[in-house]
Amino acid sequence: MEEQHVLQHKVQVYMLFRSLVISILLYGCETWTILAESEKRIQAFESKCLMRLLGIHYWERKTNGPQVTLLQMVKRRKLAWFGHVTRHDCLSKTVMQGTVEGGRCRGQQRKSWLDNAKEWTALPLADLLIAAQDRAGWKRSTAYYSSCLPNDHRGRGISK
Repeated sequence: MEEQHVLQHKVQVYMLFRSLVISILLYGCETWTILAESEKRIQAFESKCLMRLLGIHYWERKTNGPQVTLLQMVKRRKLAWFGHVTRHDCLSKTVMQGTVEGGRCRGQQRKSWLDNAKEWTALPLADLLIAAQDRAGWKRSTAYYSSCLPNDHRGRGISK
């Protein structure tokens, strides 16, 4: 009976974590440019929080089971927002596609927001824009691409 009470308490704490901490963390994540360092920080934050909530010490070297990670949530939200903006003719679309007049700064070119979408889907920009026009197909594609491991989806294209 005591074990069931402890388990129920951990489930409640986890549900609070998902509803409060994750929702606050992911607020506005659609606009982030995800770099390799950002990915590591998101994964580290998630594992530290889960280990602390479950009372697991780092020296026990436990791994997470199959679950939707924060990084997958960020990818899905970014790709969904890309499709939404692409289907509408608005200022966000103009800014996102880089058709605003002006030059770029000197030095090495920084990774842009759009580079994440091209990297995760392994599609050129022209194919991405065409694929995002089909709302139902893009929704399936975002679910697929956000759940893939890096470089796991190369050359497969978008499933319809």
